[in-house]
Amino acid sequence: MFNLLCFMDLTLIAPFLFCSTLIMISLFILIKSPSPKKIYMLDFACYKPPMAQTMTKEGTVARARSTDWYKEETLEFMQRTLERSGLGDSTFFPEAFFKDPPDLSHLTLEDARREMEMSIFGAVDELLAKTRVESREIGIVVVNCCIFCAVPSLSSMIVNRYRMREGVISYNLSGMGCTAGLTAINLAKQLLQVHRGCYALVVSTESITQNCYAGNDRSKFLINCLFRLGGAAILLSNRPSDQYPAKYQLVHTVHTHTAEFDKSYDCISSGEDKEGHLGVTVTKDLLVAAIAAIQSNMTALAPLVLPVSEQLRCVACYVMRRLHVANVGPYVPDFKKSFRHFLPHVGGKPVLDELQRSLRLTESDMEASRMTLYRFGNTSSSSVWYELAYAEAKGRVKRGDRVWQMAFGSGFKCCSVVWRAIRTVDRDQVMNVWSDEIDGFPVDLNNNSPFPYFFESSERTKSSYMIDRTTDQSDGLGNGICICICCCQLHFFFSLCFYDGLNNGAKYYLFAIIVPPNFYLFVLI
Repeated sequence: MFNLLCFMDLTLIAPFLFCSTLIMISLFILIKSPSPKKIYMLDFACYKPPMAQTMTKEGTVARARSTDWYKEETLEFMQRTLERSGLGDSTFFPEAFFKDPPDLSHLTLEDARREMEMSIFGAVDELLAKTRVESREIGIVVVNCCIFCAVPSLSSMIVNRYRMREGVISYNLSGMGCTAGLTAINLAKQLLQVHRGCYALVVSTESITQNCYAGNDRSKFLINCLFRLGGAAILLSNRPSDQYPAKYQLVHTVHTHTAEFDKSYDCISSGEDKEGHLGVTVTKDLLVAAIAAIQSNMTALAPLVLPVSEQLRCVACYVMRRLHVANVGPYVPDFKKSFRHFLPHVGGKPVLDELQRSLRLTESDMEASRMTLYRFGNTSSSSVWYELAYAEAKGRVKRGDRVWQMAFGSGFKCCSVVWRAIRTVDRDQVMNVWSDEIDGFPVDLNNNSPFPYFFESSERTKSSYMIDRTTDQSDGLGNGICICICCCQLHFFFSLCFYDGLNNGAKYYLFAIIVPPNFYLFVLI
């Protein structure tokens, strides 16, 4: 009888013991795990070369023709590509491209170094003048440039130029493509979590001088058509006192890397053609690889930023499609409910068109991206900063706005960075690369022609790629599991999403969870 009474008492107090244990574990984790430091962006600056270094599309073709490097078919291809590229007639080239007579065959390492010095020092000088931060106060320097790799490194070049202190931590990222700029932001964020009271300088640029391809392989020639001179410098801080002068607070960074798939890994690569000319190859798989990487990145980002209502709609649509309850199409989340500004890397017109179509964005939503491509071309990893500068120059950044920057590049990689505007950016007080000409934008782009063939993947390529990924792309955010636990007494809501689309023939996980009364458990697979 005594044992039976003890068992009954235990059944009565089991819910209480469960809740008490859960609360104690949660408090222990909160106490033992310090909250991450808040990261602020004081300001940023983009480099704008002298107007003497602009070149029209016709002038670009004429310059290429005068080198005697290219066949007439290649030049005709270049002209067609430029006409459909979305670029304008005032994009910038390095100084070395304007030598008379043109002699691009003798571009030297010194020419490339000169280009780097102009773009990097031009952006950093402007940034330090804006923020009034002394160079010796900077404790972290992160520089990214895909092509140019010199000794000493670009980060050392900055330390030397600005006479930074001996203890400065410096990193130089190379070979990471157009996504490296936001990857550098993520690296700086991790470093700022370790080093207290510190400033971090992030510099993103690319070498056009060493990127020039001298052959007739069309898959390598695209780089000559789209890439232009540019660079950006960003100053981050983890000092609490910088919350008030800062423009933005860093909210999220999400990085995805799909190099495990050969088609993703090989879609952009450097190498020599049959005649020995070095260049960067862009294969037919690029657009498919980019879309897959972007979708994977958005799948990881969605649970962090989407409101609960949007997540529930995704789950409901997924369940109805899996159980065949109703004949409904895939639900595409409305990311505009989470962000005021969407700034994707201006890799090219086809990618921007596909992003606009897939996310159901308006021309207004894509304005900053398309105008940046038109005015400055593809400046590689720094392009997302020219887009943010456009939004600021238009006076569209208001206090509390969330900004989503997305970059994608070789590997294939995709990186998203989310900022929250701490204060309204006054258009009349903005001085950046757009300030003296912003009233002339946006311009009307009557350019709807299809892009050249190497951007169009065949059905065979698409099918084989999707089979390799074994991912059901029809469900908006991909296959997954959403687990929601609600506690009525504690008013606690927990949402967790698992993305399992990359596992071949994977079956989802089995959870055995014991919950007391007053708890409701929903497992949706």
